[in-house]
Amino acid sequence: MARIQAADYDAKRAAITAHAAHLFAARGFGGASIADLAAAGGFSKSLIYHYYAAKEDILYDAMRSHIDALLAVKDAVAASADPPETRLRKLARALLDHYVGASDSQKVLLYELNHLTAAQRDDIVTKQRAIVDFTQSLFTVIDRHASDRDALRVKVMLFYGMLNWTHNWFRPDGPIGRDRIADQAVDAILGDLGHPGT
Repeated sequence: MARIQAADYDAKRAAITAHAAHLFAARGFGGASIADLAAAGGFSKSLIYHYYAAKEDILYDAMRSHIDALLAVKDAVAASADPPETRLRKLARALLDHYVGASDSQKVLLYELNHLTAAQRDDIVTKQRAIVDFTQSLFTVIDRHASDRDALRVKVMLFYGMLNWTHNWFRPDGPIGRDRIADQAVDAILGDLGHPGT
């Protein structure tokens, strides 16, 4: 007979991954053990191993839930009928909006990718590439005269360089709101593409 899944199965997994993301962001993947995670979250080690076979699987789950949320942001913007410049601005704002509440997961995604298994890493990278490729498609439509795809890709990566590291310095109670910061990143790129932001 198949084993019946507990009603709070997903909630417990989410609690483990949330504590893991916080711990890995603070100490690094190599600096945090399963025992550390159990102590930080008030779990038993046996409970953690009930849900995950290895520490790498916890890391993967933390990354996967974060990148899937970012993919959902991309998909929502892609489904919009707005002009490409408007969609780019919406994308930047929505990504920063998500980053604000997920700084631990964002740090883990940026710094700990090499600790995944090859298959896990390929899955995360494929999803990251889908977001970057969509952004590049917006850039391409905005700058119809762009002929150097390599140079355009560099601009996309510079754009994400502006957005992805805001977790290091942005403060929600600071003088500049996240929407304005997102708009400034877009304006910088649109200006470089020959389309000054408004």
